[in-house]
Amino acid sequence: MLTVTPGNTVLAFLAPRLSTPDLILVALYLVGVTIFGLRFRHRDRSLKTYFLADRRVPWWAIALSIVAAETSALTIISVPGVAFTGDWGFLQIVFGYLLGRIVVCILFLPRYFRGELLTAYQLIGQRFGPRLHKLTAFLFLFLRAAAEGVRVFAVAIIVGIAIGTPDIISIAIICVLTLVYTLEGGMTAVIWTDVVQMILYLVGTIVAVLTLGHLMPGGWSAIHAAASSTGKTTIFHFAFSLSTTYTFWAGVAGGCFLTMASHGTDQLMVQRLLAARNLRESRTALLSSGVVILVQFALFLAIGTGLYLFYGRAAAGPVPSNADRIFPTFIVDHLPRGLAGLLIAAILAAAMSNLSAAVNSLSSSSMVDLYLQWKPTASEKQRVIGSQVMTVFWTMLLFILAWISRGGGHVVEVGLSIASVAYGALLGVFLMGTLSKDATETGAIVGMIGGLAINLVLWRQPRSIPISVGAAQIVLPKIAWTWFVLIGSLFTFALGWTASKFLPGKNPPRAH
Repeated sequence: MLTVTPGNTVLAFLAPRLSTPDLILVALYLVGVTIFGLRFRHRDRSLKTYFLADRRVPWWAIALSIVAAETSALTIISVPGVAFTGDWGFLQIVFGYLLGRIVVCILFLPRYFRGELLTAYQLIGQRFGPRLHKLTAFLFLFLRAAAEGVRVFAVAIIVGIAIGTPDIISIAIICVLTLVYTLEGGMTAVIWTDVVQMILYLVGTIVAVLTLGHLMPGGWSAIHAAASSTGKTTIFHFAFSLSTTYTFWAGVAGGCFLTMASHGTDQLMVQRLLAARNLRESRTALLSSGVVILVQFALFLAIGTGLYLFYGRAAAGPVPSNADRIFPTFIVDHLPRGLAGLLIAAILAAAMSNLSAAVNSLSSSSMVDLYLQWKPTASEKQRVIGSQVMTVFWTMLLFILAWISRGGGHVVEVGLSIASVAYGALLGVFLMGTLSKDATETGAIVGMIGGLAINLVLWRQPRSIPISVGAAQIVLPKIAWTWFVLIGSLFTFALGWTASKFLPGKNPPRAH
């Protein structure tokens, strides 16, 4: 432990809580995964190679990469916090995730594999036209950057607790190291480092579960018995309420629509699915990733429940006031040497895999959906150089957004709620293009703007809004974020379809 003296500005921010062996293990991981990612740099580069790994990735690697991209450091530290303060109701959303994957396999994936597409929004361009193509790309860039800023900030919580660095230093460490291999290796490096990192943090999660059972008298059988008697393991809540976040109806319907949007319209996920060798392998990757996600979230929730009983019965000392700091604090304070370093490295693995995925998808959409629309005659060399410039730009912007996105509730819920605001409008447009022959570009733009507006109102809505209807007064409850995508997409579809009937607009032939 370093001694900090007054006026020592160089070491004032260093107050590591991990032991020296653990810090060495974390450092070795960070250096090792960066070197591993650099192995995938390409000499013969093209946009297809840089952004789709030349479509040579096996389905199982894509499945693990999907899980890694879907699971950020935000998820690992915050989902246990959700179970710590509540129960297992979050799992209801995961069941919706599984249903949504089936819909994506049937509705969207066949259309993506009918052409040589690099991004999801090229499909919108083919169906509606260039204006909506660019608008959906802009919305994705805004959505992904805003949501990713919250996710990257979650890294600061872990690194700060582990080694004592302030938020800005913690975020910078991860951003710089991730940029190095993402810049050089493109999508190939992203996917294969995702595989390694996903395995690492899954092993780390299992180690945490086993260690927690060992520290509690009576092990996991005692934890389960005590948690069941107090309702901490309750999964299903069947009462219908638009203001309650975790109910069966909000979970299955909201989770289904959220996954339809995130895995069917978000370039972050679609890019991975397009990297598969063919449609069959893409579907296999997506469906199998759902099974892993279900097991993974169950483990995170089990950790949260175990920590609730651990801090209530077995642990000495104060309990962290912020639920998102419960799991990292447990790792640093209560795990043996070596295991603590492994767990911190595992969480950093999730952060780096998610950041690399976000940067690569933002870069691909910027180049294909915006730059190439403006300069379609650019040479292959110019395109690749431009892609690398975009990679650096988006990494720097995410660093800034992570710094300014601090505070406010469970970070996993903040990130999902921000994503859900824009997902509703995006999904509504994709559903219009897929299900309606009559929707026009002008109508779809009107619907998209309306859907985004309604979700922004719901997101910024106070706890309740009193509405006077004659002599009576109705109180509109605050809508839970789990309903945002469903409401936004249905509103977008309905408004866009109606506007298409009354507003003039060209309806180009559907892409086949």
